[in-house]
Amino acid sequence: MEGIPVVLAMLAIVVLVIASFWIVFTKAGHPGWASIVPIYNIIVLLKIANKPWWWVFLYLIPLVGLVIGILVSIAVAKNFGKTTVFGLGLLFLPFICYPILAWGDARYAAQA
Repeated sequence: MEGIPVVLAMLAIVVLVIASFWIVFTKAGHPGWASIVPIYNIIVLLKIANKPWWWVFLYLIPLVGLVIGILVSIAVAKNFGKTTVFGLGLLFLPFICYPILAWGDARYAAQA
């Protein structure tokens, strides 16, 4: 019985992050459903970050994947007009920063 509230809280956080990704993808001009398709969601996130699609393979390499994740998160934040620190928040605190990006006033403007 004690674990049920924890499981429900974790489920609520997962639903919040999925919904946030869906809206962020839509704001960037991509289909929202792409956020729930494994591997394809990373490819679309790379498009949103203006990074090459083949970086998806770099995510699979230990430690390199972390560096790529940092670079992609910062690029996504920049493309939505946010700071580098916010980009780090996207990676390390997605349950806080992605809802801000999704339901806030941020607009997608891809930067070269």
